[in-house]
Amino acid sequence: MVAPEPVRTRIVNALTIDVEDYFQVSAFGPHIAREAWDTIPVRVERNVERILEMLAEHRAHATFFTLGWVAERCPALVRRIVDAGHEIASHGYAHHRASELSPGEFCADIGRAKTVLEDTAGQAVKGYRAPSFSISERNGWAFECIVEAGYRYSSSIYPIKHDHYGMPSAPRFPHAPHPELLELPVTTTRMLGRNLPAGGGGYFRLMPYPVSRWFIRRVNRIDGHPAIFYFHPWEVDPEQPRVPGIGAKTRFRHYLNLRRMEQRLRRLLDDFHWDRVDRVFLKEREE
Repeated sequence: MVAPEPVRTRIVNALTIDVEDYFQVSAFGPHIAREAWDTIPVRVERNVERILEMLAEHRAHATFFTLGWVAERCPALVRRIVDAGHEIASHGYAHHRASELSPGEFCADIGRAKTVLEDTAGQAVKGYRAPSFSISERNGWAFECIVEAGYRYSSSIYPIKHDHYGMPSAPRFPHAPHPELLELPVTTTRMLGRNLPAGGGGYFRLMPYPVSRWFIRRVNRIDGHPAIFYFHPWEVDPEQPRVPGIGAKTRFRHYLNLRRMEQRLRRLLDDFHWDRVDRVFLKEREE
């Protein structure tokens, strides 16, 4: 009898965390004004600490796409991430969707974030991820701003169809939307003529874990590419305060299976090899 093939693959995938607090989620924008953020107790520190402990237990490293707003208020947390051997990257300053800003406003936001993060982390920040994957065919000018701000790579496109974001026509794997920039789309798998989400977020909590595992294995083995997976610190925080007045769809998407998230992440860390984005995708370009 032939032994079953082990789940682990030789490919090293990129694990990413979008460092924002629960009240900064774009879907909560109509209910929580940015002007009120400073009045709300932050929970992001304790949640990131739990993630760091989990990564240390599994000897895994990750890229933390961090808001400049968070870095200004939690500088010790940024230094803790760096000291643990992880990569700090930018998620913008105030979690503005790129699609909601003018070119000037967008350039100012991502430039401010880079300065704050580099001053706090004490190292260069190479990567940027647009909040809510808000770069599409309609605002391709954003890539020029990202280059001008001094970033080396972006992970701002999710090649799926979604009611709030997505660019299904975009390449599924690393490509250069600008001669000086590498775009690293969040992972999808191609089936039945469409791209299916395989890179985390709410889909990871919605789908049974074996489905997500199968999708990632398919990308590694059939496509031969590393996966890019993402999640948020608030997703390991089932005790977070509930935001009143939100619609049923938003409530479902945000709170679904929060209590199962940490267990699923531990299985994910066991089943695949994970490292920082810069080491998975930039190493060959820098040599």
